[in-house]
Amino acid sequence: MSTSLPLYCPSLTAYVRRTTIPVRIGELEMGSHVPIRIQSMTTTNTMDTDATIAQSIRMIEAGCELVRITAPSIREAKNLEFIRKGLRDRGFTAPLVADIHYTPNAAEVAARIVEKVRINPGNYVDKKQFAVLEYTDEEYSSELQRIRDKFVPLVRICKEYGTAMRIGTNHGSLSDRIMSRYGDSPTGMVESALEFLRIANDEGFHSIVLSMKSSNPLVMVAAYRLLVSRLQAEGLPAYPLHLGVTEAGDGEDGRVKSAVGIGTLLEDGLGDTVRVSLTEEPEAELPVARALVLRYNEPRQPLERSIGPDLPYSPTSYRRRITRSVATFGGDFAPRVIADLSHEPVTNMAQLEACGHVYDAETDKWTSTDQAADYLYVGTSPLPFMAPGGTRQIVDARVWAVMDEPFYSIPLFAVDEFWAAERRHTVINIVRVRTDELTTETIARLQQHDNVVLWLYTDHQHGMTDIRAGMIALMQAGCQHPAIIERTYAGYRAEDEITLWAATDVGGLLVDGMGDAIVLRGMERLDDANRLSFGILQAARTRMTKTEYISCPSCGRTLFDLQETTALIRKHTDHLKGIKIGIMGCIVNGPGEMADADYGYVGSGPERITLYRGQEIVRRNIPTANALDELIAIMKEDGAWIDR
Repeated sequence: MSTSLPLYCPSLTAYVRRTTIPVRIGELEMGSHVPIRIQSMTTTNTMDTDATIAQSIRMIEAGCELVRITAPSIREAKNLEFIRKGLRDRGFTAPLVADIHYTPNAAEVAARIVEKVRINPGNYVDKKQFAVLEYTDEEYSSELQRIRDKFVPLVRICKEYGTAMRIGTNHGSLSDRIMSRYGDSPTGMVESALEFLRIANDEGFHSIVLSMKSSNPLVMVAAYRLLVSRLQAEGLPAYPLHLGVTEAGDGEDGRVKSAVGIGTLLEDGLGDTVRVSLTEEPEAELPVARALVLRYNEPRQPLERSIGPDLPYSPTSYRRRITRSVATFGGDFAPRVIADLSHEPVTNMAQLEACGHVYDAETDKWTSTDQAADYLYVGTSPLPFMAPGGTRQIVDARVWAVMDEPFYSIPLFAVDEFWAAERRHTVINIVRVRTDELTTETIARLQQHDNVVLWLYTDHQHGMTDIRAGMIALMQAGCQHPAIIERTYAGYRAEDEITLWAATDVGGLLVDGMGDAIVLRGMERLDDANRLSFGILQAARTRMTKTEYISCPSCGRTLFDLQETTALIRKHTDHLKGIKIGIMGCIVNGPGEMADADYGYVGSGPERITLYRGQEIVRRNIPTANALDELIAIMKEDGAWIDR
């Protein structure tokens, strides 16, 4: 598969930020000529003026450059004036953004008060019914005229008042009209925004920021890339991009999922403002956003290689790189996790608990968790005992060559060692290759050996891009050897930094279908590296080993305590491997934003919850006190529940 789309990013071999038009938002400028901005959203009731002001101040003091506030009706939109005045009176000048869903009249009020309005094209005019509709071309054109009639008044107000606008498509809230023609897809997301963008363009209004958000990082990344290509193809201005993964969740999972989506696009040079959506206090989002962004403030050396304009894969639709199976690497096997035990010898079985393998001395048996490492890299110190069942140790080739029983261990060769080796494994040989060693000649020689797995690593500052270039070289040469991704993180100051950088570097490759195994090296704790490895695979939707929670970050529309409720649901369901549960504070972030969830828990009124199976309502307006029990009952009905 190759792509002939206009290139979605300025360079595939260097960090070059996409050039955009400038957009002014109050006193703040946004675009490629200024640093990437970070922002967040209040969780208070917009009608509680004092609480919203106080929380906004905490956000600003934590580094928030734009403060977004929900305005679900005219009443809240009007109250933005008092919130804005309260902040200005206290000396805070950060621009305010009104978040609008369903209510054009509220947007028109807010646009006269705050510096920016955000509209969702999926529900600004349309009222989504989750209906399957068929439109003739004439009916479709009539719908577009209806959108124009509703949208133009807001555009003209924004022009008059100097108000900026974000046209923000959400994956799960596409209109029935878009769904009927394009499906629930990145293409549909882009077209949904373009419908509104073309109208604004016709009106000569360009103070616009665009977003393509999804709770699925693969969908989100594909949509942004496709959007950039479509803007180029249609000759539309290069508008700044707002990056975010919706409903990322909390804790490490939320940070990893956010980094897989946001970090991948930042690596591509895309993105002018970032919001990390965590089910935590908004102040907690800002250090995460800052850590993601700061990585791109320092210049990086470009790669000394070129990649042609025709890619051997599509960056806008996921397809895993085609590889042959070697042992349990590649082919139809899910990506493997390799635990790095090479920094110190393993002397007892208890040490393997950190990578998911637990030994019971009384029964003399191993048990493995759902997140147990598939392979153990021991370097020059083979295990002094038999590896856990189903697991193999990887041993440096020079040590492997003199082992008494080498068959049940796997040799790791350097490239030159492999050429010179007198003894190789009959089933699997792993060859560790630095990316600059992947010459045409080397790839051709490696292709003569069917039982080889490549272990790719790089010393280049632009690590993810360098490994991606190596993968592209393999694909262009028709090489189908499985490939292990190695990234080393030693000496970094903050735990969050390692988490976010690893999720970016490895996740950015996985979302493009590249990588058959991962090994994270240099981390202080083996259990952290193991957990993070599986977390990255889960966030990239390439290997599901735990329950996934698609939980919104809360806002003034939320009808229950999201953090407390998410923790409660997690406590009772975190053993349901592979199940996706959406936890949404209100109907705005309800069935839409949990588009690919298996089950949904959605606030529908004070102390009332509506439960979903996929997109289907199965219990409506039940008391909050009973909601979790009802959710578990639905899972049991479906055979999706298992006891611990």
